[in-house]
Amino acid sequence: MKATIKTQGNQHIVKEGDVLFVNRYPETKAGDVITINEVLMLGEGEGIRIGTPLINGVSVTATILENKRDKKVTIYKKKRRKGYALKRGHRQEISVIRIQSING
Repeated sequence: MKATIKTQGNQHIVKEGDVLFVNRYPETKAGDVITINEVLMLGEGEGIRIGTPLINGVSVTATILENKRDKKVTIYKKKRRKGYALKRGHRQEISVIRIQSING
């Protein structure tokens, strides 16, 4: 069974056993179980249920595998012939989660 969930500001199409990289869940550690209540769509084929915008009574349970930092993104700005160059970097905090079950 597939579900479309909204978590940490992003939408993902998931099924049981999927591993996702999402923005970090605050105050969690590896092994914690989280429940995602924002389910937008459930099922596939003929038995599909679409929420307006959410489906009531449906949730997705996931386990946090690890919290880490993503690869570095380099931002480089330059204006030609002006002597202006700026180089900055950023590493996003992410959580790696595994979908355990879709309840509903």
